[in-house]
Amino acid sequence: MDESANQTDGQDTRSDGAGAWRQGLREGLGMPGLVIFGSFLGFGSLVHGSGIGLVAGLVSSATTWALPGQIAMVELYGIGASLLVTVMAVCLTNTRLLPMVITLMPHLSHGRRIGWRHYLVAHVIAITSWAVGLRRLAALPAGDRFSWFTGFAWTLWALSFTGTAIGFWLAGSLPAPVTLGLVFLNPCYFTLLFVADLGSRLRVLALLFGGVLGPALHLATPDWGLPITGLAGGTAAFFADRLLGRREAHRG
Repeated sequence: MDESANQTDGQDTRSDGAGAWRQGLREGLGMPGLVIFGSFLGFGSLVHGSGIGLVAGLVSSATTWALPGQIAMVELYGIGASLLVTVMAVCLTNTRLLPMVITLMPHLSHGRRIGWRHYLVAHVIAITSWAVGLRRLAALPAGDRFSWFTGFAWTLWALSFTGTAIGFWLAGSLPAPVTLGLVFLNPCYFTLLFVADLGSRLRVLALLFGGVLGPALHLATPDWGLPITGLAGGTAAFFADRLLGRREAHRG
């Protein structure tokens, strides 16, 4: 058989779907899964303390599956915010997931038509699955990427659901500082992944600008400090990277 039949646009499309899925599952049960599980233990405890109820917490983990939006939901419920305000806050918080789906989906479809499976798996593209997926998918044969990602991401989703339930049942047995610390495991883990892959100057600049602007803007405007930091820091990093690139090209 002609070897070109196994390749599309220069990419290896040979597939071992079951093997790739099992590999993704195993990796999901590793450090990423432990971090997700621990984070949702903390969220489950917060759900218990808010009085929102286990069922609502589980539905949140199953459908929203993004801790910032889920924590916003719990906090707004706790202060008696209206349903409309709560829904709008969760939706705005989770708009960050859209660019993640857009950037990751080409790796999963590898040039084929987007089908119902891709829309389904888009649900489990969140910060950890996106960050790890970007690092891992490029090294896999194109035909194995979708299977690997489904095994990996759905494992994380299942662990978050389980962690929410166990955290709810264990509420009260852990000190409050430990509970809050668990919630921040996931963003800390993502930051470590980001720092471990600093081959891009743009990423370094984004971290530097964010680290400098974040604390100052939070003190100036606690309600808007975080989104302004993201917008201003990212924009400044983008233009600084372009300026440095032009200088390097001019010197060369």
